Amino acid sequence: ACPSLGRAMAGAVAAAGSAEQFQQLLQRPDRSLVVVHFWASWAPQCAQMNEVMAALAQEHSQVTFVQLEAEAVPEVSEKYGISSVPTFLFFKNSQKVDRLDGAHAPELTQKVQRHAAGTAPTPSPTAPAQELLHARLRKLINAAPCMLFMKGSPKEPRCGFSKQMVEILSRHGVAFSSFDIFSDEEVRQGLKTFSKWPTYPQLYVAGELIGGLDIVKELEASGELDTICPKAQKLEDR
Repeated sequence: ACPSLGRAMAGAVAAAGSAEQFQQLLQRPDRSLVVVHFWASWAPQCAQMNEVMAALAQEHSQVTFVQLEAEAVPEVSEKYGISSVPTFLFFKNSQKVDRLDGAHAPELTQKVQRHAAGTAPTPSPTAPAQELLHARLRKLINAAPCMLFMKGSPKEPRCGFSKQMVEILSRHGVAFSSFDIFSDEEVRQGLKTFSKWPTYPQLYVAGELIGGLDIVKELEASGELDTICPKAQKLEDR
């Protein structure tokens, strides 16, 4: 097997660099659902969705996740009518069964969960345990008017996305509390399912999910961030 195909193992994202590799990945005998991300190196939203794909691959080991650079394999892109990136195609038994256009992490997560359910559903927590976890998550989400679930702390962020999020919130004088998802594996995994948002950081205001770094960047650019998030009280205002 070629090196790219060799990476198509549980918890990993495979790379298809040619039409032949793409066809081989579709026909893998040990997988029934294949999710293909048509991406481009010049599109920043594709980099974020690659992070989402990697997170989903960790959770759905029975699914094959594939990255295919749209302009590098034009014959495949043209065959499936790929006119923009990111675009996601879903295959079962080598047949296309669904499509998602655009960088929509929650919708991608929902589609993967729905299509993977018919493949080999992973055991879910018992109803009482899940109810307790959801109650705990709701309490954490509402622990402050603005809650940031991140990797690390505001003073010591442990990933680039979390660091950028803290910088944006601080730049706009947002009053926020944070939770280090590395400190609690149950919260780290449970919140991704609860919010249908598979990556971190996640920002909540008044108990409602605002989104991840890309969404917050868009809100900053449009000026909406200042109206959505609560401001820290300045000394001169007291």
